[in-house]
Amino acid sequence: MLRPLLCLTLAFGLVSTSFASSTYRCNSKLVSLGQSLYEVRAKCGEPISEQILGYKQLTNEYGHTHEVQINEWIYGPKGGMYYYLRFVGGDLVKISSQR
Repeated sequence: MLRPLLCLTLAFGLVSTSFASSTYRCNSKLVSLGQSLYEVRAKCGEPISEQILGYKQLTNEYGHTHEVQINEWIYGPKGGMYYYLRFVGGDLVKISSQR
């Protein structure tokens, strides 16, 4: 009795979680981590949503700090999936998807 419930719980957990990737295919083009906001927009077009999530302090190798913006763009739905692209300082740092 407990085993089927555990399997059902695990299956639901897999469906509702997000998945991380290092690439995202939009149209016939591919974007990958490290690309800029401008490159992604040129390849994928306008996202359905753009949000500023906040700011982050970065320190370079010389000890200088500066503040950069954290953005998240959402594309989809594509095959029932939404794709979340996170940018830090204008560079793509995370690609995740969720049903």
